[in-house]
Amino acid sequence: MMLSGRTCNCAFSARRTSLQRGALAFQSARLVPQRPPATCRRASFVPSAIFMPTEVEQKTGTTSNNGNVTPLEARTVPSERALTIWRSADAVCFDVDCTITVNDGLDLLAEFMGVKEEVEALTNKAMDGTMSLTRSLEERLNLINCSPDDIRRFIKAYPPQSRLAPGIKELINALQKRGVAVYLISGGFRELLLPIAAHLGIPKDRVFANRMHWQWDDETGMPTKLVGFDTSEPTARNQGKPEAIARIRENNPYNTVVMIGDGITDLEAVQTSGGADLFIGSGVVVEREAVVAEAEWYVYDYKALVSALSRYKVAVLGSGAWACAAVRMIAQNTSQDDPEDEFDDDVRMWVHQGGELVDTINSTHENPAYFPGIPLGPNVIATGNLAEAVADADLLVFCAPHQYIRGICKQLMGKVKPGAAAISLTKGMRVTPEGPELISQIVRRTLGVDCSVLMGGNIAEDVGREQLSEAVIGYYNLEHAQRFKKLFRRPYFRVTLLPDPVGAELCGTLKNIVALGVGMVDGMGMGPNSKAAVIRQGLLEMRDFCQALYPSVRDDTFLECCGVGDLVATCIGGRHRRVAEAWTRSAIESAVAGEGNGAGRSWAELEKELLQGQKLQGVLTSNEVQQILRTRGWESKYPLFTTINRIVNGHLPPHLVVDYLEGAKADIAVDVEEDIVPLPRQPASAMARLFGQLVGGIMQQGGAAAGAAASAAAGAAAGAASNSV
Repeated sequence: MMLSGRTCNCAFSARRTSLQRGALAFQSARLVPQRPPATCRRASFVPSAIFMPTEVEQKTGTTSNNGNVTPLEARTVPSERALTIWRSADAVCFDVDCTITVNDGLDLLAEFMGVKEEVEALTNKAMDGTMSLTRSLEERLNLINCSPDDIRRFIKAYPPQSRLAPGIKELINALQKRGVAVYLISGGFRELLLPIAAHLGIPKDRVFANRMHWQWDDETGMPTKLVGFDTSEPTARNQGKPEAIARIRENNPYNTVVMIGDGITDLEAVQTSGGADLFIGSGVVVEREAVVAEAEWYVYDYKALVSALSRYKVAVLGSGAWACAAVRMIAQNTSQDDPEDEFDDDVRMWVHQGGELVDTINSTHENPAYFPGIPLGPNVIATGNLAEAVADADLLVFCAPHQYIRGICKQLMGKVKPGAAAISLTKGMRVTPEGPELISQIVRRTLGVDCSVLMGGNIAEDVGREQLSEAVIGYYNLEHAQRFKKLFRRPYFRVTLLPDPVGAELCGTLKNIVALGVGMVDGMGMGPNSKAAVIRQGLLEMRDFCQALYPSVRDDTFLECCGVGDLVATCIGGRHRRVAEAWTRSAIESAVAGEGNGAGRSWAELEKELLQGQKLQGVLTSNEVQQILRTRGWESKYPLFTTINRIVNGHLPPHLVVDYLEGAKADIAVDVEEDIVPLPRQPASAMARLFGQLVGGIMQQGGAAAGAAASAAAGAAAGAASNSV
């Protein structure tokens, strides 16, 4: 709606102080009523009510005891229908003058050209209905009589940023970040509006406005004189805005369109078939009583609309060290670093133990069991109820041991919000008779949601201490990946996007096997040369295995942080290297001391002691990968993977990890049915053979100590043979 620059500016100036006093807080889904300022009303307001008046009362007002009609408050609290439409809008159309800007562009141009009062008089005639919009535009342009140079000087004198209403840029930015199409529909002129559109990032083809007609100089070929405007544009006449919206709908597959404006011509957008689905009245710059009376939702501050936009709710499924490091980053981003206000501040975290640990996390904001001494954030809400954790969640973050993911997903069937997206931080796979199944595939197939993966060289404690770390998000859906990137990216945690989710996930799965081998090398006291050789061979087998199963996996994925980066981090400081080192030392010490059957401590014992409740998934992953290799006859093609698996399951001594070519060739008896999990202690004959090989390995290292160790190992083997069932 066109309004004189003087009227708009006066109203805007009066409103500034009032807005500072207004109660305009909208937080998440809780919408607090706003109090419009009395300075913009021609009659006094009744104080804000806790309840919403009836539709008739709001439109007509109420009769006081003295018989006077007192206007009621604007509908500043949206109805459920209005809120639903706003949150699901595909496109939002804005009026410009006195809605996006604090003044009327044509009146401001008239003031610039020295014909302010004459043009304002014509504007008022158009407003009060004594002159048609088309005639008013014609006569105002005749009075202004500007040239292209005048337009350029005007734009320089009044740049777009100087004319914007408070909060409008933030609102439009929030809509655009959510993928909502933004349009400008104005009775003003494109020549004056396009700089504003450019400043707000709105494409030219989304601007509906009138066009000036120019007289062109025959000699220079340049426009020189304004001679009118294009009357064929819908905005040049009454009912033009609903016509423009009808055109937008015709050319775009929008289900829901919203119109925002300050005037009656903006309100018309919902009063005509084919127009907008919702009109939101704007009193940010000027308030018009007719619009207040008719608008289904009326706002005095654009922050109210930003706050009312849908926010993505996040649920983290898991409470181990890595899950805690992840939820800490997410909580920081949702509460402290969310400029578009896209995410709900609170982050729910499922703690499978429930009970006391849940209470501790919620009261201290720390997880003393798995992440002691590092605060998670006051907006992290722990729960032991899985269904409660995912209720209404838009973004699901899976970070539980891989052997439990399928069971978790089965419990979640029918409980996940339609349209939700997931991301897996879990490393591992499931082997079925039909072939391998990645964690992201389990999530996708069981729950019917898109599932990205986040993989990288990340030791949870280092991330918790905010040391430099990095990860990739492997994705199928780019929009979802970009949203998850906002959730995880921190100054200390770099995130890049990778269109190879399978390659990224398999790298994160397979590197744990290699880390077991490196831990064995450390356990035998060998140096960096041996570790480097094992890591190099491991990376090669990782690449070959991935591409053998999934030919689409890219070579450059293995040079990303999910490939070589994760491999190096895990082999230097990860839990798998640490436990494998302890397991190897225990096996050697047991053999030297001749204790028991000489097999040393079990993986389960060391996992419980060293990891304090966390899971050592690499042993299970090794068995799962080996089942694939054995089924497909690939064992000799992956000698390091094969040798590590045979050592893990007690078929070979640890020293053969550095002689993996021979280890893969060794003729061993394998119980296929039991091989999917670590094997129990071997029968007497197998144990004697095992420690015979162990003795040979130790003696290769030479020295008196090796000789003593050999004697002890031989005795241990004999003892094992005599004590076995």
